[in-house]
Amino acid sequence: MKVLLTGASSFTGFWFARQLVASGHEVVACFRGSQDSYEGGRRLRVEELHGVVRPVWEVEVGDSAFLSIVQSEQFDLFCHHAAEMTDYRSWDFDILDATAKNTRSKRAILQALHERGCQRIVMTGSVFEPFEGVGDADQRSFNPYGLSKHISYEIFRMEAERIGMKIDKFVIPNPFGPFEEPRFTSYLAKEWQAGRTPGCRTPAYVRDNIPVDLLAHAYRAFCEKPLAFCGNSRATPSGYVESQGDFSLRVAREYGNRAGRTVEVSLADQEDFSEPLIRINSRSALEEFPEWDEENFWNSTFEYWCKFS
Repeated sequence: MKVLLTGASSFTGFWFARQLVASGHEVVACFRGSQDSYEGGRRLRVEELHGVVRPVWEVEVGDSAFLSIVQSEQFDLFCHHAAEMTDYRSWDFDILDATAKNTRSKRAILQALHERGCQRIVMTGSVFEPFEGVGDADQRSFNPYGLSKHISYEIFRMEAERIGMKIDKFVIPNPFGPFEEPRFTSYLAKEWQAGRTPGCRTPAYVRDNIPVDLLAHAYRAFCEKPLAFCGNSRATPSGYVESQGDFSLRVAREYGNRAGRTVEVSLADQEDFSEPLIRINSRSALEEFPEWDEENFWNSTFEYWCKFS
């Protein structure tokens, strides 16, 4: 397939792009910045994609340059992975502004794609959205960012179905692994490398932490789904479903085994329960992709931590 992908410089987008190309697909990747504008982990990911995807620089979803692409080329699949994420953890995150950016020129985009033979769009969602994942009864959004993702999908779904275009949703839980942003697992590794004992402040939360290359396998399989079985379907790949305390201990074991020493993590007596206690995906990717190499994943993740944490 010839795939148009947004959000390729992100942690998950980077892995999705690589997996699609490794499976024989041509990926045209749109980047908001210029080739030399990225820094830190995002720069590493962009550099790794050099020669893998066909990049289009300084393009934002819905702008004139993006419209020019969809109006002049033929794509088999549109993978819309990009989303506005500035201060995404903040409760001051602007839901309406983010939704407007995520869906800019949506009708013109889909119409142009459809007229040139593209019959399907895959959008990525988050387990932090309302009505995604399982566990808590009220199915509320974790934060304003999650709500913006939900609204953005529904807007695209309405526009796609209006013109007879298939649209499906790939729901992401908590990915981790090489090339990740500075988050929980990279924090653990950084502390261990410095000879300190890291802490887990929310050990009681039950979450769904999934190795990122396993997630990419699931994404590729979802993109390759026969068209006859597409249309308002969801993929909900699941990884290590356990409390954050148990997951912290899992990471400690894997790190320690490779470092040749015992490392520890301090589990706090959790007092903050402002988020849902349980929020997980429902389909085990560990069972669906038995060929996935778990040992290789942990080896490569450890190597990445040693080099960049």
